[in-house]
Amino acid sequence: MNKTTLTDKVAIITGAGVGIGLEIARQLANAGAQVILNNRTAQLTMEAAEKITQEGGNCIPVPGDSSDRAVIQQLVDTAVSRFGKLDIVIANAGITLFGDFFSYTPEAFYRVLQVNLGGTFFLAQAAANQMKNQPSGGTLLFTSSVTGHQAHQNLEAYGMTKAAIEMLAKSLVIELSPYRISVNAIAPGATLTERTLEDPEYEKTWSRITPMGSPATVADIAAAALFFVSDAARHVTGQTLIIDGGWTSVSPSPMN
Repeated sequence: MNKTTLTDKVAIITGAGVGIGLEIARQLANAGAQVILNNRTAQLTMEAAEKITQEGGNCIPVPGDSSDRAVIQQLVDTAVSRFGKLDIVIANAGITLFGDFFSYTPEAFYRVLQVNLGGTFFLAQAAANQMKNQPSGGTLLFTSSVTGHQAHQNLEAYGMTKAAIEMLAKSLVIELSPYRISVNAIAPGATLTERTLEDPEYEKTWSRITPMGSPATVADIAAAALFFVSDAARHVTGQTLIIDGGWTSVSPSPMN
């Protein structure tokens, strides 16, 4: 993508300390955006922002729990106080708590809902309340998952939240379109990140069952994200793009 595409745009991204979120943040900054970067862990937030700054990007770290409405408001307030507007918001933060359905605890269930659904919903709400007062509107992007489309063992609660995020993107078209605010989602499949590579069999397994022959890289996911928040997608809203190398078309189980 042309590095000047997002020049003068102001972007917030949550869950961006490592992995997919960090790469999206890097690509936003490389494309010229002013980035407000959030992660729950303060150290990761600071380290991620420093990496982007060292690469020549403009990145402001704002650590905190992305499902906390005070932190959400701080993110929006930081964008407006520093740059006078808010153009792009990417609700990327989420947690995966595996567990057997028959013994899944209420604590795990409600924590997954709080972060994945609550964090996305209330960040979208806070951002939209700012964007609707801007002549230029803005764009929202949510991070879903292939598990919102295909069942995955021990991820019932997680998959449920990801399917709901996609419905939120579709539903908000009604509310936000009059204010020139677009809203979409991406649904990554198996992706090589610091976390997934902790499993020595991960790349081998997903290379075997992915039609394109390998899991995604974080750059693959970031490329799709940047399309959705760029002017090239200005007439695209209410959509979800699955980025999985074809896995959901055939859906072989990684458990076999």
